[in-house]
Amino acid sequence: MNIAQTINAAGTFAESMMAWATVALPNVVAACLILAFGWWISSRLDRTFARLLERQGAVDPTLRSVLTKLARYVIMIVCIIAALSQLGVETTSALAALGAIGLAVGLALQKTLSNIAAGVMLLWLRPFSIGDYIESNDSAGTVEEIGLFATTLTTVEGIYVFVPNSELWNKKIANYSKKSKRMIRETFTISYDDDIQQARDILLSLVDADVRIDDTPEPTVNLKELADSAVALELRAWTNSSGFLTTRSDVVEKAKASLETAGLSIPYPQQDVHIHQVEYDDDEKSAA
Repeated sequence: MNIAQTINAAGTFAESMMAWATVALPNVVAACLILAFGWWISSRLDRTFARLLERQGAVDPTLRSVLTKLARYVIMIVCIIAALSQLGVETTSALAALGAIGLAVGLALQKTLSNIAAGVMLLWLRPFSIGDYIESNDSAGTVEEIGLFATTLTTVEGIYVFVPNSELWNKKIANYSKKSKRMIRETFTISYDDDIQQARDILLSLVDADVRIDDTPEPTVNLKELADSAVALELRAWTNSSGFLTTRSDVVEKAKASLETAGLSIPYPQQDVHIHQVEYDDDEKSAA
């Protein structure tokens, strides 16, 4: 190939590129602008939507982060499809290809999808909310975040716990913060020689004097059991769930002190062992 042919080929290529750029470049620029606008508007709407949901008292705080992220992803997907359409890509074929890819990924990530499904059900049925103290299987703590994949807890020791949603959805959940009231249910033992009514009066007067104990339902002290070495009395009283642990600890401590001050004993399990000495006569000793 001589120099003239090379120059002609280069000129032909340049003309082709110019013709392509004249037709395609505006579409490329438009697609980039659509993506940039989509990124900007999704970020702005994310914050605006979050503030709007925060002002709405009817929207549970648990759903706010999920709804804002979902709105942002929807806007971004729409903008990506519009950009591809601007570039001349057949969006129908692209959506079909994305569907096939999604199906393949879904089959490969069945456990992940089960966590997503469980997260949707937890957000929909709301057996617990952010700030609740829950216990499920071997996990217990205060709920910090409920995501589509997992729920994060903080234990009373301050330990961060990451729990997949499927582990919570398929297990029994005890929510200690769902109800505003909780029952203090403690057993106190006295000796068989002590007066049961006196012990009952002491325990009832103790909880009656505590302003944290509710009058309704009325506190009760019932005979629970006649044990081997003690009489067991059960105290039942209701208090606010938020201060349950502190109130329960104070009631138990004051009850012990009050019973001991009144001269009532708090027995502990014990056994009496009797040793009998057998006397042998001289004949039996010689035979032995």
